[in-house]
Amino acid sequence: MHIRHWPKTERPREKLLAHGARALSDAELLAIFLGSGLRGSDAVRTARDLLKAHGASLRRLLDHSPCALARQPGLGPARACMLAAALELGQRHLASQLKRGTPLTDPESAGRYFVQRLRPEPHEVFAVLFLDTRHRALAFEELFRGSIDAVDVHPREVVRRALAHNAAAVILGHNHPSGSAEPSTADRAVTSRLRDALALVEIRLLDHFVIGDGVPVSLAARGWL
Repeated sequence: MHIRHWPKTERPREKLLAHGARALSDAELLAIFLGSGLRGSDAVRTARDLLKAHGASLRRLLDHSPCALARQPGLGPARACMLAAALELGQRHLASQLKRGTPLTDPESAGRYFVQRLRPEPHEVFAVLFLDTRHRALAFEELFRGSIDAVDVHPREVVRRALAHNAAAVILGHNHPSGSAEPSTADRAVTSRLRDALALVEIRLLDHFVIGDGVPVSLAARGWL
């Protein structure tokens, strides 16, 4: 049955308009970009097949380059370009929220920004968001790069860059390419070292996000700062 014959409450576009994008499944969101499915299949079924071919992981699918996306069944160059452009728009939207000069009052927005910047990385990357006295973004820097499961973090360099930006506070973030966002013992230890090192020059460590496949984990929310 074609999607136009579905009940209106189940059609992806109508569902999005009525309840917002968050109410849609990964397959339904992807189906909106597809518009139509492969021969003999509707857009939602084609989207589900695409996700299934990538381990039911939207991340694995969208981590492909635009050229690789274009070779996926049901996509092609035009749809691949639309998906790549949508991802870039999302990243720029998040980045603009941190550059407007307004104070950062929503910790979740910082977490989402770290997700967009670090999740696609195949190796561990440790980054810092530098803030002024009103918690407005000054700069974002990827300071250390490591292997697929570890990265060496040097507190002296973090402090040096914070002072160079005249930062009053910082938010840290690093990714776990394995997909698990659960902080390790080493993550907690380096967070404590950085907190103490920054405190010596009167710079506050507001949070440390660990990025995996799902929602980023906030060490501040866990009470570990």
